[in-house]
Amino acid sequence: MANPIYILNGPNLNLLGSREPEVYGIETLVDLEQRCVRKAQRLGCTVDFRQSNTEGDLVGWIQEARTNASGLIVNAGAYTHTSIAILDALLACKVPIVEVHLSNIFTREPFRHRSYVSQAAKGVICGLGGLGYELAIEAVAAAVSDA
Repeated sequence: MANPIYILNGPNLNLLGSREPEVYGIETLVDLEQRCVRKAQRLGCTVDFRQSNTEGDLVGWIQEARTNASGLIVNAGAYTHTSIAILDALLACKVPIVEVHLSNIFTREPFRHRSYVSQAAKGVICGLGGLGYELAIEAVAAAVSDA
């Protein structure tokens, strides 16, 4: 796998570890990135881990992934439930896409049950905390090797 797996994180994920630890756990974004780097190394691949609170940044990175990434893991945060712009960018991105959420969005507020991201994703992993990112890396790596 020559190109990295892009891991894109949306708004407020920079607050992991301090924001609602009863929902999101105590692992920080830096901890999560290190976990992902280690998992990718064990699988013989690399990751490009990013976070932004800005929808336009995420759209730009998804467009960049079309040519620079072997696969894409997306935790779009609250944009999951609101952003048609992110959905449109994902639909134009022909690499394997896995949607990840630290919490189980289906056991939370009803507005979180709708995901635009999932309409473009090969799979969705939610409710497993940081382990979900590791499983997503495995899924993307397997999809790329099968292609």
